[in-house]
Amino acid sequence: MTSYVALAAFFIVTFAAASTGAIFMPGEWYKSLNKPWWTPPDWAFPVVWSILYIMIAIAGWLAWKEQGLGLLVGLWAAQLVFNAAWSWIMFGEKKIALALLDAGCMWIAIAAFIALAWPVSSTAALLFAPYLLWATIAFALNYTVLRMNPGA
Repeated sequence: MTSYVALAAFFIVTFAAASTGAIFMPGEWYKSLNKPWWTPPDWAFPVVWSILYIMIAIAGWLAWKEQGLGLLVGLWAAQLVFNAAWSWIMFGEKKIALALLDAGCMWIAIAAFIALAWPVSSTAALLFAPYLLWATIAFALNYTVLRMNPGA
């Protein structure tokens, strides 16, 4: 597979996973939940996620270029599966606690990718750094929403 075809494949897979966010949107249920004062504004989510998804695709491609299919690309794929599942769990199934578990697994996969990518491709690792920060904020938000809405 040529490098450009592989890059296109990483973008296609990444944006296919991202599409769950467009399919399972927050809606009225989420709007009705109590949320902390520090919740990012609604407009921030699609802007930030669009940028992050571009970085995620490029990081996966860089990892593949350096090591081919292996543990590093496996971690990349795992975080993407957890990422894709979160919107369905949270907004589709309305299961805040399960979404929190998913977010924690996603965070671990992102952190593991960064740690293992660093010696192989520091660029791939650095591309995941803002993603880890945003996933940390998302985890904290998910946790706080769960605490503020015990009956939901």
